[in-house]
Amino acid sequence: MNLTGRTILVTGATRGIGRELTRQLVACGAQVVAVGRDRGHLAALEAELGDHLAPWAVDLADPDAVDAFIDEVTGRHPTLSLAINNAGVQTLTDFLGDDPQALRSAARREVAVNLNAVIALSAGLLPHLRRQPSAAIVNITTGLALAPKRSAPVYCATKAGVRAFTRALRYQCQDSAPHVRVIDAVMALVDTDMTRGRGRDKISADQAATAVIDGVRRGSDEIDIGKVKLLRTIMRLSPALGYRIMRNG
Repeated sequence: MNLTGRTILVTGATRGIGRELTRQLVACGAQVVAVGRDRGHLAALEAELGDHLAPWAVDLADPDAVDAFIDEVTGRHPTLSLAINNAGVQTLTDFLGDDPQALRSAARREVAVNLNAVIALSAGLLPHLRRQPSAAIVNITTGLALAPKRSAPVYCATKAGVRAFTRALRYQCQDSAPHVRVIDAVMALVDTDMTRGRGRDKISADQAATAVIDGVRRGSDEIDIGKVKLLRTIMRLSPALGYRIMRNG
């Protein structure tokens, strides 16, 4: 898939992997529809990248805001042909020790951003994407969808859900719209604000973004990033070992 000249939507575009994706896609000659919650961060990104960036302030935890965005974006960007669902929220939670009310609120937001928004954007954009000569949806998941860690059960569950959704949606597109690719980009541990102070042997956000873009260009259905390929091998040979390794990640 040639990315030059494409209009590409990126959620979570102002930080971490999303910011690097946005920068690299613009460097490839793409026009990026950058979705983020913070208007100030979006303005700074627009100042950096200029006319190649179209900023949209959307709270992906708000279903009404997501629906309004879907209703408007394809009219404003009729050549949109690639959507990268990158935005994500991870809250470290202890279901036996945390305040139950605060836990429920945090869990609802995680599910809304990590899973519900991905499904809504896919449903809302597919009628437009299937009218393009070639198109793709890229969903960013994680090795934690293969083997969860104990400290972020909701995050792991949502990413496992996105992974299953992505595969099932790929089946539908293969049958009814084969020119629309549905891609799962499975992340290793990446050095971002989300992972600050946790984990070792992280890859950079720049490396993660490069791997996603390279995989899209190759036409891969699944893009294993960093040590995910090793994790897949371990899970195939000894799931118990894989779960043990990832348990306290």
